Amino acid sequence: MADLDKYRNIGIFAHVDAGKTTTTERILKLTGKIHKTGEVHDGEATTDFMDQEAERGITIQSAAVSCEWNGHRMNIIDTPGHVDFTIEVYRSLKVLDGGVGVFCASGGVEPQSETNWRYANESEVARVIFVNKLDRVGGDFYRVVDQVENVLGANPLVMVLPIGIEENFVGLVDLISRKAWIWDDSGQPENYKIEEPPADMADKIEEYREKLIETAVEQDDDLMEAYLEGNEPSVEDLKKCIRKGTIALDFFPTYCGSAFKNKGIQLVLDAVVDFLPNPTEVKPQPLTDEEGKETGEVATVDPAEPFRALAFKIMDDRFGALTFIRIYSGVLNKGDTVLNTFTGKTERIGRIVEMAADERIELEGAEAGDIVAIVGMKNVQTGHTLCDPKHPATLEPMVFPDPVISIAVAPKDKGAAEKMGIAIGKMVKEDPSFRVETDDDSGETILKGMGELHLDIKIDIMKRTHGVEVEVGAPQVAYRETITQRVEDSYTHKKQSGGAGQFAKIDYIIEPGEPGSGFEFESIVTGGNVPREFWPAVEKGFQLSLERGVLAGYPCLDFKVTLVDGNYHPVDSSAVAYELAAKAAYRQTMKKAGPQLMEPIMKVDVFTPEDHVGDVIGDLNRRRGMIQGQDAGATGVRIKAECPLSEMFGYIGDLRTMTSGRGQFSMEFLHYKPCPKNVAEEVIKETLEREEKKKKK
Repeated sequence: MADLDKYRNIGIFAHVDAGKTTTTERILKLTGKIHKTGEVHDGEATTDFMDQEAERGITIQSAAVSCEWNGHRMNIIDTPGHVDFTIEVYRSLKVLDGGVGVFCASGGVEPQSETNWRYANESEVARVIFVNKLDRVGGDFYRVVDQVENVLGANPLVMVLPIGIEENFVGLVDLISRKAWIWDDSGQPENYKIEEPPADMADKIEEYREKLIETAVEQDDDLMEAYLEGNEPSVEDLKKCIRKGTIALDFFPTYCGSAFKNKGIQLVLDAVVDFLPNPTEVKPQPLTDEEGKETGEVATVDPAEPFRALAFKIMDDRFGALTFIRIYSGVLNKGDTVLNTFTGKTERIGRIVEMAADERIELEGAEAGDIVAIVGMKNVQTGHTLCDPKHPATLEPMVFPDPVISIAVAPKDKGAAEKMGIAIGKMVKEDPSFRVETDDDSGETILKGMGELHLDIKIDIMKRTHGVEVEVGAPQVAYRETITQRVEDSYTHKKQSGGAGQFAKIDYIIEPGEPGSGFEFESIVTGGNVPREFWPAVEKGFQLSLERGVLAGYPCLDFKVTLVDGNYHPVDSSAVAYELAAKAAYRQTMKKAGPQLMEPIMKVDVFTPEDHVGDVIGDLNRRRGMIQGQDAGATGVRIKAECPLSEMFGYIGDLRTMTSGRGQFSMEFLHYKPCPKNVAEEVIKETLEREEKKKKK
C-alpha cells in the first residue's frame, strides 16, 4: 500500500506569462524527470506539447505530470493562464489538494491571477505563493506581497527574502534558518552555496522573521504563551504551525526566485512537501444524489473504502482517448469493471497510465489519492463519477459557464464533412466550455466558446491535429432578450376536428424578474379551474418557448410567469392542449411586455505603457466602454473597464498598433445589460436579414 502522507496533488496556476510552465519545467529538472530543460519561448516546454502551445508560448490544456521529491510523490498539473481557458484551471482545482500560485515580480497580481485565486478560494485549496521573475526589470518582491494583501485580500506569510534585485538578484535568505542560499551564474539549479546572509540585511531579516513566528504560533496556544514569555519555538514546532495554518487557509507561505535562472525552486518544492496537505488532510468530497443535492455522505480518502473517482479531463492524443481521473477512495486495477453514475453504464478498465506530460508509464493499478489516466474509455465526460458498481455514488459535479461568442463553420469540401463531425465530437468531449449546435434552418454548424482566442485555437486544432479545412463565418455575439413591463393576459386554445377536440384556457401574469434569476413559474390557481396535473404542462410550454425571444429570436432571460386562473373541459382538456396554450400565450404576451435586447458585457483589463494611456482610454470610450479604474505599476498602467463584447472583436490588433506592440489585455464575461436603443435596432435588423438569407438558401 502506498503511504498517502507522502502524496501531494498540486496545481500550478497564475496569470498568462507569469512563468507557470517554466516553473513546472524546473521542477521536473530538479526531480530528475527530464534531463534537458525545455524553454517556453523556444516552444520546447515538456508540458506545452500541443503545436498551438509551442507556437503561441501559452498553455492551453492543463498537463499532468508525476515526479518525486524528498521521498514524496507529487502529481503536478500545469494549468493555462489565459482567460479563455479558465475552465481548465477551474476543473483542475476541483481535483487538487494544494496549489502553487505564481506571480510575476514586475506584473504583480494581474487580472487572471484574481480569477484563479477566486476559484481556488471557492474550491478551498491550500496554496503557497511563488513570486517569479525577480531578475526582471521592475521586479519588486515587497510590492507583490503588498498586492496579495490588498488586491486578493489574502494573508501572505513571507518565508524568504531576496538578496539583490533585477540583474543583481543572486539568491534568498531562508527566514526560518536565517541562512542565505546563493546561486552562481551557471544557471544550474544545483550550483548553490548556503552561507551567512549579507550583514546589511540583518534588521530586515529580524523584522520579517518576527512577523513569521508571531503569525505561525497563533495556531497553537501553548507555543504562543511560551513565545510571549520569550521562548522561541523549535524549527519542528514552527513548521507544524505553518502547515496547520496553510491547510486551514489562514495564510499562504510566500517564496520568491527566478524559475528561468533556476533560483529558488528547491525551497518551493520543500514548502509543497512541508506545508501543503496530503490527500487525507483535505475536506472529503461530498456525495450527491441524481439532482446534485448533497446526501450528507462523503468520499473518505481511504483505499479500504469502495472505489470512487472523478473524471476531470478528457484528452485525445496520438495514442487514443485518455480520461484523467482523481481517485478519492478505494483501489482501481486493470480489468476492473466500473459504473459511470451519470450514464448508468459500466465500463471495463483496460490500461491505466501515469503521465509525464505526453509520455506514459503503464501501471497495474492505482488507489485513493492518485491522479492517473485511463486509456480508451467510451462514454465518460468531464465531471462524471466512476465508482464500484456494488456501491453507486455520485461526486459533486462541475458547473461550466455558458459560451458568449459563436461562429459558423462549414467544411471546404464534401469529403471533409464527416471528418469535421468526428473532430468536433472529440473537441467537445475534451472541453466542456466549447459547445456545438446545428442551425436547423440553414444546416450550418455553429461553434460556441468563451472568447475569440478560444475559438481561434479550436479552428487551428481542427486544421492541424485532425486535418480538416473549414471556412469560418464572422463571429456572432450571444445576445439575450428580456421584458420590462408586467402584463396580465389570457389565452384560450380551442381545436375541434371531429372526435375529441383540444381545449385549454389560461389566465396569467408575465413580469420581469431580478437580473440573473432566469425563468420562474408559479401557480396560484384555486378551486380546480386548471387541474393541478396540468400545471407542469403550462410551465413546460413557457419553458420551451423562452429559447426564442420575440424581438430577434434570442433566448429570453429573467422573467416570471404566474398562472392565476383558467378553465378546462372534462373531455377535451389534456396536457398537450395546455402546453400549446402556453406556447401561444408566450408569443402573444411577450410583445406587449416591453421586450428588450440584452448584450454581454465583458470585464476588460488592459496593460499599456504609460505614454499610451490617453489613446487606450479614448479608444475604450469609443467602444462604449466604462472605465472602472487605473493602476500605475513599475512598467506601465493597468486600466480596468467594462465593455460590450460586440465592440471588442479584433481589439488585440488595434491595441498593439496604439501601443507599438507593447499592450496586452484580457477579458472575461461579467453580465448581461440592456442594449442602447440604436444598437438594439441595428442588431435586430441584421439578425432578421440573416434569417431571411438562410431561408432563401
